[in-house]
Amino acid sequence: MKSHLFFKLLGGFLIIGLGTTIGVDFAARSIWQYSLISELTRNLEQKAQLIADLIEKSPSQDMQGQVHRLSAQAGARVTIIDGTGKVLADSESNPATMENHAARPEVAGAMRTHAAASSQRLSATVGIQYLYVAVPFHTGVLRLAYPLSELHAALRLALTSVIVASLAVLLVTVVLAGLYTRSISTRIEQVRAFAESIAAGDLTARVKDESGDELGQMAAALDKTARRLEQAFGELESSRNQMEAVLNSMQEAVLAVGLDQKLAWANGRMRQLLQGGMRVGAPLIETVRDPDVLRAIRQTMESREPATAKSQLVLPGRIFQINVAPMSNGGAVAVWQEITSIEQVEKTRRDFIANVSHELRTPLTSVQGYAETLAETVTEGDAKEMLEVIRKNAARMARLTEDLLALARVESGEDKLELRPVAPAALVQDALESATGFFGRDIIVDVSAKREVLADADKVHQLFLNLIENASRYGRSSRGITLGAYDDTGKGVFYVRDYGQGIPSEHLPRLFERFYRVDKARTSNSNLSTGLGLAIAKHIVLKHGGRIWVESELNSGSTFYFSLPGATNTN
Repeated sequence: MKSHLFFKLLGGFLIIGLGTTIGVDFAARSIWQYSLISELTRNLEQKAQLIADLIEKSPSQDMQGQVHRLSAQAGARVTIIDGTGKVLADSESNPATMENHAARPEVAGAMRTHAAASSQRLSATVGIQYLYVAVPFHTGVLRLAYPLSELHAALRLALTSVIVASLAVLLVTVVLAGLYTRSISTRIEQVRAFAESIAAGDLTARVKDESGDELGQMAAALDKTARRLEQAFGELESSRNQMEAVLNSMQEAVLAVGLDQKLAWANGRMRQLLQGGMRVGAPLIETVRDPDVLRAIRQTMESREPATAKSQLVLPGRIFQINVAPMSNGGAVAVWQEITSIEQVEKTRRDFIANVSHELRTPLTSVQGYAETLAETVTEGDAKEMLEVIRKNAARMARLTEDLLALARVESGEDKLELRPVAPAALVQDALESATGFFGRDIIVDVSAKREVLADADKVHQLFLNLIENASRYGRSSRGITLGAYDDTGKGVFYVRDYGQGIPSEHLPRLFERFYRVDKARTSNSNLSTGLGLAIAKHIVLKHGGRIWVESELNSGSTFYFSLPGATNTN
């Protein structure tokens, strides 16, 4: 590369030098030739005028002899021509044998302008290239002719000298150009080697060029850039090492997936869990064989939204909660949190609640039945009131046990959903028919949804009844309630709206917690409420893969929304 650049630069300098030399030689020759001929013409004009004046002042009968003498003195051929163009005398030829010269350019010009005229041409008489100068006088025209062969010889001699000098200058120029070219190519080679080192990852490479020209300034700028790159990469490497140390010290397992869905990185905890059963750069499916986890990662990479999944397949007997988040490079990062003990505790809690609730059903039913039987036999007094209190509390406890059993079944997944495409209007109408019997006020229906949703109709019916019952207790208003549904992107949204006094904003985040009630004083039938209706509704919606939320404004009522996924077979 270096020699290639050297010869290119040297060849360029050589072409430029040679072209300049040829141009200068050609221009110098043209200017010199023009200058010599101009000077010779002026000289001949002066001599011709002197000879013409001399002939006018001293006319001679022997005109031929006179022109021979004048020719020797002038150093040029002398010709005398009369006004008709006839040659009267010539220093080199017999005038009797010479043709009429009236048409000669210099003669014609002198006769026409009455001033000196000149021309260059080959003499028809003697066959030599001449410079002709003619001046008018009283009897005709006097013409001097000077042979240009001597001028051309002088020019050739001068040209030879110029060429020799130019070649010497060109040789010196080529040598100097070669030295300069070698210096330039060496400096460029240093810059190229520096760039290749940087490209290969050697950020410690430097280019040393202390000259102040443009190439030196470029080398200094590249040097400065390399130092900044080295500093930036050093800081980046330090940050990466710190981040890797932090991730490796985490109790949670972490892995990163590239845009090509291959394993890009995993922390120490993940390597411990898999015990070497993973390979960076391999497809993720070789490491993680759980469809739910792979689906969550793929969903995050496509939608650029966080996703969650639960895995029990990666390590048998152990349960993990996986939180997936998108990365800026198009990939995703998944954090694995082991929740085996939490799930065991939760399962124990659910089993305990279910067992206790189940065991309480029979005695509570007996208490309620005996209380009602005794109440029918007692007609008045404190005993009547006590039996009524026993009956009401037994009924409330029976309701509580039923709700606890329902919540336990929903949370544990014991009740499997039977998902089918259902029209939103059918779900709303089914809820309306069941709610009309116990809700004494007007129910307004506002259904604009056309797209079918994927739902378990029985569970959605229970969900609607819980929300309607909640609205009937807390949304005390003469305007009644509104049941509605509308289409949203890829899903259907349902709502139950009341026009009561609303819910303070500080209570909204906790409304769907079990046993949570905003204010017992706000409901006329608080004793009938178990505080589990909204919690059951929440779990039913989550099992469907939807979302439930509430919007409320004081003195303007509350609206409970829930979404259900759209059916894939709808048009």
